[in-house]
Formats: sequence, structure tokens, C-alpha cells
Amino acid sequence: MEVCDGNLINELDVETILEEEYPDVAVLMNECLSFCGLCAIKPYAMVNGTRVFADTPEEALDKIRLKIEEELAFYAE
Repeated sequence: MEVCDGNLINELDVETILEEEYPDVAVLMNECLSFCGLCAIKPYAMVNGTRVFADTPEEALDKIRLKIEEELAFYAE
């Protein structure tokens, strides 16, 4: 999972939260993910190459959790 340093989602400590909840998932903090402007408008992250975003950091975190669960279930099969 990748997160832009300037992203609104960083109002939460997503790196710590998600690495504690999902020890098999690496959270990479990047200076820029090249989605110019999106990080200033909506909280988002990239989960296995898919953009996941929402209106609030909390809602984005919930959607990220769902996407992580989908990805983990896919690879568990």
C-alpha cells in the first residue's frame, strides 16, 4: 500500500494503524504518487495499484481496509 506524504489521509496515523492490523501489508510513505491535486482534495491511498479514496480520512481508512481484505482473500485462495 502506498500513501503520499501530502495526503489528507495523514491526519490519521495510517502507517501505524494498518501495519498493526495487517502485519503482512507494507505501508510505503512516498513524497508523491503523481496524482497531482488529488491528495489536496480527498484522502486516498494506492492498494496494490488501485486508487482508494473517500471524503474523510476515516471513510478512506475503512475503504482501504476493505480493499486490503479483498486482496488478502484473493492471494489466500
